Amino acid sequence: MNKYVRTAVKCYLMLMFDEYKKLIQEASQQVYAVAKRTELDYAPQLSIRHNNKIWLKREDQQPVFSYKIRGAYNLIASLSKEEQGLGVITASAGNHAQGVALAARHLNLKSIIVMPKTTPEIKIDSVKRMNAEVILFGNTYDDSKEHALKLSAEKGMHYVSPYDHPLVIAGQATVGVELLEQHPNKPDIIFVPIGGGGLVAGIAAYVKARDSDIKIIGVEPDEAPCMHHAFEAGERIELEQIGIFADGAAVKQAGKENYRIAKELVDEIL
Repeated sequence: MNKYVRTAVKCYLMLMFDEYKKLIQEASQQVYAVAKRTELDYAPQLSIRHNNKIWLKREDQQPVFSYKIRGAYNLIASLSKEEQGLGVITASAGNHAQGVALAARHLNLKSIIVMPKTTPEIKIDSVKRMNAEVILFGNTYDDSKEHALKLSAEKGMHYVSPYDHPLVIAGQATVGVELLEQHPNKPDIIFVPIGGGGLVAGIAAYVKARDSDIKIIGVEPDEAPCMHHAFEAGERIELEQIGIFADGAAVKQAGKENYRIAKELVDEIL
């Protein structure tokens, strides 16, 4: 790509998703009240095996062992005092649940987490230890989400989406901010796991605005390829059936805002 085309592409992307520039800047000032700036570790054995230079972003170093705390806290901390006073509710198979529970505890808010009945006991116990109320409902994330939205309407509690909200996406984007700051040069490709699309949308929105030559490739489980199928169909689709082996990524349909960003900025879905 020559420099003129590259400049034109960068300008187009900056204009199309310009609102995220400010949101990501604000998230970068906010999320570290609870989140940690995680390491970018060089993986020598993987690099030798694949004849490449491979780096791992260590989001397992977060207090809840997942990047999900970033988006959850960014959204909850941005609510008005009145909204916070009513408490927060979400649906999650585990990682987002722990993020919301920790964020709510930090801000001294009431939280309800609706989790599938198939959620591992270790994740349920982790959420309960953070003083959240746990309700087990359904066998998949989508079952739990439907019930959580119903309870949200009944109780007036703010529903914290695991991925389909600009403030959640901006919070997850801070992973990309750190990654570009930490990499010794610049990455050629960034591989990003996908469930509903919050992380890949956030990283893509930030990275592509900085350098459109860096490829963003999303990776989904075979049993829940909702974004992959959406790319093939040219629109969001709802999977008829999903597997729950990778429970944290077992989502039937990619988020609306996540797909809007990904279809423009993500180069490929595996």
